[in-house]
Amino acid sequence: MTIAVLTSLARSELEGRLPADVEALWFETPDQLLDLVPRAEIGWFDSFGEPAAVIEAVRRAENLRWLSTVAAGVNHLPLSLMAERGVVLTNGAGLHAGTIAEYAVLGMLTIAKGYRQVMRAAERHEWLHEPPGTGELAGSRAMIVGAGAIGGRIGHLLRAFDVDVVEVRRRPASGAPDALGPDEWRARLGDFDWVIIAVPSTPDTRAMIGPAELAAMKPGAGILNFARGEVIDTDALLAAIDSGHLGSAFLDVTDPEPLPPDHPLWSRDNVHVSMHLSGRSQRTIMRNGAKRFLANLERFRAGQPLHHRVDPGAGY
Repeated sequence: MTIAVLTSLARSELEGRLPADVEALWFETPDQLLDLVPRAEIGWFDSFGEPAAVIEAVRRAENLRWLSTVAAGVNHLPLSLMAERGVVLTNGAGLHAGTIAEYAVLGMLTIAKGYRQVMRAAERHEWLHEPPGTGELAGSRAMIVGAGAIGGRIGHLLRAFDVDVVEVRRRPASGAPDALGPDEWRARLGDFDWVIIAVPSTPDTRAMIGPAELAAMKPGAGILNFARGEVIDTDALLAAIDSGHLGSAFLDVTDPEPLPPDHPLWSRDNVHVSMHLSGRSQRTIMRNGAKRFLANLERFRAGQPLHHRVDPGAGY
């Protein structure tokens, strides 16, 4: 019998569908998780809002052979420890792409149309006679830094709005002949009205958008971050906003996170913070995560390579 310690968030999707030789132990609270993990050979430890408990659970799970998560980014996990123990990690790459792409369009339209001012006027019961924003997506240019599942989906939606999209890719792709490579994109930052960040969080991408990159952007351009907060140098971002060089920022992720109530990012009218909600603003994440888990479970039991396996050295 193989012991699987599983989040109760997926129980309705998994119960009755697990093989007879897999015993499921369900947890609802961090304390229950920590009590159960020493027995776990298979784990699905997702407990939204409790990253410290998940990290500690991985440390305590000395018998763990495979950990599944619906998170796309896994930089919060002790990857080196898992690699040392030979734990296979599979992630939720692609499960969040659709809803994050919708947030990207939402952010760009909010900025272009001045929709924050529209809503504030509505809350004051004040009728506006002129639009606070007259920008249009059609005809604008967007650079997407990180054209994986999320960045690729953002590009797909933006092309329907007649946005000229150029992707930045680590490796060439046959379907993207105009994509920029890792040594090319910085020199082209000034060509774009929007710069959208969707790279994985690794040591190489930490602070990859700093003072030089922000200064190279087109005056008045907007930046959107759906990667991790530390990919953008927060102090440099604030300086670029306050100088007037950068037109706007839409930040689904921030550094630090959660953002303290007195942090200056909250008080800038042209900075929009969506509190890392984009990937979870959907009803299907656990359903789709369960389908992926069950498919990988069959492969695990058969001794086959698992899909969506994370390279602990690369961090994604």
